[in-house]
Amino acid sequence: MREAGMVAIRTVVPDIDQDIRYFGSDNFVGTRVDGYLAPHCWLKREAAEALARVERRLRESHQRLRIFDCYRPTRAVAHFMRWANDPADLATKARHYPDFDKPQLLDGYIAPVSGHSRGATVDLTLLQCDADDAACRAVDMGTDFDFFGTRANTDSAEVTALQRRNRDRLRAAMAAEGFRNYPMEWWHFTLQLEPTPGLLYDIPVDAPEPTKPDAATGP
Repeated sequence: MREAGMVAIRTVVPDIDQDIRYFGSDNFVGTRVDGYLAPHCWLKREAAEALARVERRLRESHQRLRIFDCYRPTRAVAHFMRWANDPADLATKARHYPDFDKPQLLDGYIAPVSGHSRGATVDLTLLQCDADDAACRAVDMGTDFDFFGTRANTDSAEVTALQRRNRDRLRAAMAAEGFRNYPMEWWHFTLQLEPTPGLLYDIPVDAPEPTKPDAATGP
């Protein structure tokens, strides 16, 4: 994906936590999503470097990020739309959209065009680590990632005071490096100065090539 000006986040932050949900079946579709060939986060370099700055600042307070999704090929978005328009597939309703019928998901949650396909949008949560920066655990945000419902709205009044504070901490950390939150989803952030706001990509998500050692030089 380097031809699209994207980098794997692990080339910028080698030990960042990744839980790429659309590579597996733990997601609202219930299966691996088209275009995800590897469980890796790719972003435009500007977005990756901004995210790395968020991570570095959080680590000063024994916190970290956990990434659920980054760049998303347009073929994955098409997969979402096929799923949304299949009334017979309700396997994930109880967990991911208990209060909605599928057609309602097309109003703000699932769309035929996604900002993720431009490479500057990321879905993530916050981890709290112990004093040794070990045993990092996800903080309570009130819902899981990809819960479709008003409780997932960032400023929802349906969550506890602690859950709201956790969302505010994540939003403030991301805003400090230029990311804007999508109000309907506490986990969804886009770099405000998108490098290519008019371009959508359909390159599959793959694994970064192993880092090659520099060629040895003689005396």
